[in-house]
Order: sequence, then structure tokens, then C-alpha cells
Amino acid sequence: MNNPNNQIVECVPNFSEGKSKDIIDLISQEIINEKGVTLLDVDMGYDTNRTVITFAGNPCSVINAAYNAIKKASQLIDMKNHFGTHPRMGATDVCPLIPISNISMDECIEYSKKLAKRVGQELKIPVFLYEKSALYKNRVNLANIRKGEYEYMKRKISLEEWKPDFCPDFNEKSGVTAIGARNFLIAYNINLNTNNKKIASDIALDLREQGRAKRDAKGKILRDDNGKILKVPGKLKSVKAVGWYLEEFNQAQVSMNLTDYKITSVHNAFESVRYEADKRGVRVTGSEIVGLIPLEAIVQAGLYFNSKQIGSPSVSTSELIDLAVISLGLNDLSQFDTKKSIIEYAINNDTKLDSKSINDFLNDLSKNTATPGGGSVSALFGALSLSLLSMTINISNLRNEIDSGTKIQILKENYTDLITEDTNSFKLVMKAFSMKKKTNEDKNLRNLAIEEAYRKAVSPPLKMLLYSTDVLEFINKYKDIINPSCSSDMGVALTAIKSCITGSLLNIQINLKEINDKSFIEKINFKIKSISDRNKLILAKIGKKYSA
Repeated sequence: MNNPNNQIVECVPNFSEGKSKDIIDLISQEIINEKGVTLLDVDMGYDTNRTVITFAGNPCSVINAAYNAIKKASQLIDMKNHFGTHPRMGATDVCPLIPISNISMDECIEYSKKLAKRVGQELKIPVFLYEKSALYKNRVNLANIRKGEYEYMKRKISLEEWKPDFCPDFNEKSGVTAIGARNFLIAYNINLNTNNKKIASDIALDLREQGRAKRDAKGKILRDDNGKILKVPGKLKSVKAVGWYLEEFNQAQVSMNLTDYKITSVHNAFESVRYEADKRGVRVTGSEIVGLIPLEAIVQAGLYFNSKQIGSPSVSTSELIDLAVISLGLNDLSQFDTKKSIIEYAINNDTKLDSKSINDFLNDLSKNTATPGGGSVSALFGALSLSLLSMTINISNLRNEIDSGTKIQILKENYTDLITEDTNSFKLVMKAFSMKKKTNEDKNLRNLAIEEAYRKAVSPPLKMLLYSTDVLEFINKYKDIINPSCSSDMGVALTAIKSCITGSLLNIQINLKEINDKSFIEKINFKIKSISDRNKLILAKIGKKYSA
């Protein structure tokens, strides 16, 4: 399992209150108060009498924030007096967890079960596990669970087949809650240069997974022996779609929910609508993301369009985002703000060293503080080496190297992340040293914390060293085929990664000196030797080609 602090989970609880801003503010405050999460959006619906709150952060903090918000809702919302147009069954109607970054669906499922168990046991609210977390087939679909709504739930959960997963007794005030893990849903609308809603609807019916009703030669809808309408499946899996008309812009749209963007991507949806529109004599003018989109999804689109345009083989994430925004026409109807619309960027990262300007970083480095220090500088050397390597590949016009160029950009971002990670790991060391040491028990706990902090401090420079082998492999691969005008740049790239290697080793060694666990030290030294032996072999192949 990955380090929870490096993982990002989104949570989108729906609360049965959309009229009282005071109540929603108090619920939202529970989320704001939780360190490690960022409140991203609060969408109140007066007629539906329902509010959707979106927040994200590390999984442990997210489930704490979700629990506190559910608890506050149970105190403030009385379902006996609730009326609204949206189907509902509880004060907190549904609470999904969505994996965003460095976390698997299986891990999200486990976190959803922890949250559900806590809500059921401590708040005495009946909980159904749904979607990916569902333990029974009839509970995967939220609509099945919610059928009958709050008014029928007391009777429903008394039935054996609808016994809640946690807490069997009905809660008159709070009703019932569904908690589970699901895929990220991207709300995506594609704009057409027509005000004809029928054309947009026709395209939607051809593309959505559910498809359209099957008809005979005379246009009559066909049904099976049970009277159920037969369907012609649509072309796109994991897609829901409708066509509608936007009066404000006098324009029709194909409105889509991409329920699994790893099955049908944003760019695939866009290109499919474009193809269908062309067949009908209309044109796609652009598109819009409603709400948030994961970084991976927008980068995938950038890679797709870069490949179609036979662009540079090694393109940064920032460039890929810009290319995706232009190619998808995301600024057609309104401005696409990457800092607000891409979920990873919407989470507050202002304190990250890698988000600062070079001058700010150098000023921080110059201060009378232990962090940032040599470890962060070593990571910066690694990132600089890869940036130069990327530049030489692009200038040399090595168009067949897109796969390698993408890997180089990923490595560069790994090193960039380590600039902050190294600093944060050493802050844990300083925090351990600040622990109280009045009693023998205090001293023992402090010593254990110091030892553990130093073990964690070994991880960032060890990763730098591990990545360095890949960097040297790339330098060796391209040393003889790059444009001769880039030889000095390649030489600086080699010098930078050598400095990164030296800095990594120095940082590992100084941390190992503070660790008493001999087996841990032996394990790390074995890894160092293996990596160093491999690096020496690659350096021998590179030779003195780029020596001054």
C-alpha cells in the first residue's frame, strides 16, 4: 500500500438540505477544520433541497472529514420534516469515495468500509455499501437501494434482503446512508454549431452505452416477450449522454457523463461526437468540463493530440494540458481554469517547494534553517538533468521516441516531487527531536520516533539514486544520435545527474549513521551497492564523450 500522505481521494457527500445556508456552512466547516483536506465545491439546490459538497485530500483525513460532516448533518437535519424534488433516503443521502492519485480502487473500497462501519456503530445510522464496495449484487446501483426513499426505509430495512451492512435499526431523524467507492465521473459537454436539439439527441443516442430503442422497418419500437423495450447498444462504453439546447448561447450540446474515463476517455468522447456530427452536416465548436477533472484524464488527451500532430517526442505536463485545452476547445463557452478545474491542482499546494519560483527556492535555501537542504538540491539536479535531456531529444527531432520522451517527463516529475518530499521527511526528524523527554517512558518513545523518522528520511535520497540509473540509461541511449549542437547540453545533463547521485549518497549515509537497526542498514547498503554497480557500468559505456 502507498503512503497515505501521498495519496489523493475525492469525497462527494450529498446532504438532504439545500435551503438553509447556515446549516450547510456548519457542515462544510467540519470539512474545512480537518487538516489534510481541501474543500473544493459546495453546490446547493433550493428546489431539490439537496447540497453536494466536494472535497479531497489524503484518505485518512478524508474519511475523518466525511465522518464529522455526516455527524454534523445528523444533528442538524431532521428527515421527518424533509421535502424536495430529488430522491433521498437520509440526512447524508450518499457518500462516495473516489480514487484520484496514487491510490487503487481496492484501497478506496477498504477506506469506504472503515467509514461505513464507524458511521453505523458510532452514529447509529443504517449504512448500505454501494457501487464498488457493495457486498451484494442488488446494492451496486444506488437507485435500487434508494427505491422507496426515506418514507419506506423503516419497512425496507426490516426485510432480510435489505438488512443494512451496518446498524440494523432505523434512525427516524437521520434515515439511511449509502457509502461506497466509485470511479471518477467526468461531466463533459460537447458544443455543436447548431441550435437543433434533435441532432444533439440523435448523436447522444448513437454514442451512449445504453443506446436507443430498437425499431422495425416501419419505425415501431420492438419489445421482448416480457414487454421490455429492446435496445441497440451505443458505441461508447461507460458513457451516459443526452442532447439538449442552451438558450443562453443559442446552441445545442451533447451532454455526457463519463463514468469511467479509463474505458472511454475525454478525447475519445470528443472525437466520437466530432465524427457523428460531421455525418449530420454539423461541426463541433468546442467542449466544457463541468466541475472537476483528474490530471491523468487531461494529460491523456494532451498525449493523444500531440501524437496526432506528430509533435515533440518529450512534452511536459504543462504543455500537454495546454494542448488538450486548445484541441478540445475547453475555452469555447467559458474559461477553463486549470488551477480550479484539475482536481490535483485545486487542492492547495502553495506550500510545496516545487511550486515556488527559482528565486523563492534559492532564498529559502539560503536561510538559517535545516530545510530545504542538500537533499532537495540533489532532487533539483535530477529534474534539471531530465529537462535538458528532454530538450536535446526535441531539438534533435527524434520523433520515434515519444514513449521514451513520456517516461523522461514522468521521471522529471518524480524528481520534482522529491524536492518537497525530502524536506518534509527531515521535518519529521526535527519533530521527533522536539518530543518531551522528562520520564524514561518519554525518552523511549522519543528515541523510537527519532529512529523511525531517520528511516523515513532515507527514502527520498534512495529514490533519487534509484531513478538515476534510468537517467543514465537514457543519456547512453541518445549520446550518439542527438544533434551535435546539443552536445554541451547533454554534457550538463550528465554532470547534473552525477551531482544528484553524489548528493543522494551523502544524504543516505548521514541518515544511516543515526539508525541502530543493523538489518535495515545492511538492506539499504545492499541496495546502494546494486544501484551504484549498475551506474558504473552505464557510465563506462557513456565514456568521456561529454567530459570537459
